[in-house]
Amino acid sequence: MLKSRKELDAELDGTARAWLDGALAEAAHDATARDAARARADGGAGTTPPDSPYASPPWELRYAAAGRHCGPAHADSVRSLLLIEARAPLPSVTRLYEQGTAAERRAVLLTLDRLGLGDRALPLVEDALRTNDTRLVAAAVGPYAAAHLDPHAWRHAVLKCLFTGVPVDAVARLGERARGDAELARMLSDFAAERTAAGRDVPADLRTALALALTTPAAPTEES
Repeated sequence: MLKSRKELDAELDGTARAWLDGALAEAAHDATARDAARARADGGAGTTPPDSPYASPPWELRYAAAGRHCGPAHADSVRSLLLIEARAPLPSVTRLYEQGTAAERRAVLLTLDRLGLGDRALPLVEDALRTNDTRLVAAAVGPYAAAHLDPHAWRHAVLKCLFTGVPVDAVARLGERARGDAELARMLSDFAAERTAAGRDVPADLRTALALALTTPAAPTEES
């Protein structure tokens, strides 16, 4: 669960709070500078494109150091706040994911739905779902995936959770997207049959997801 700035301030010591204040100020400064650069480019006053994929602003170094300065327990929340304060553009988000540790990648995935990137960050979700790192898989099936993964990819994400032991509770909007999904029901039924044939138990999470997929969606009500 990501913590708010207020919650972090209550839990961090003075040194960590001061570090966070500086880090967030750098992130906000970068966001303002990019807005100004974009305005100049739109007005024809300059030719330097904003959101360069090559330049790493100082706050990105702070992102990597969050665990060291604020503690591993707070690192996800601190990194998420940095991404949000910087209004992180896709080049930064991609760079932090591709060059980051598993913990740094997880924070990116947990924050994608708050960055206004549309579906442009889907390759990062798809990459995480190809791993067997349960921390990344769980983070990848959050609200961003629920909003942007197409039905085929989303169904396979649900199966990935079942294969890797990630609780289906981690799948955002599971009830909404799974309900009445006949193809998902088929895939889950096949998976359950394979486990039964192999003499293995059918996990409770699989039964939960299958029950949702077999549920007939409620008929829309007529507006009076």
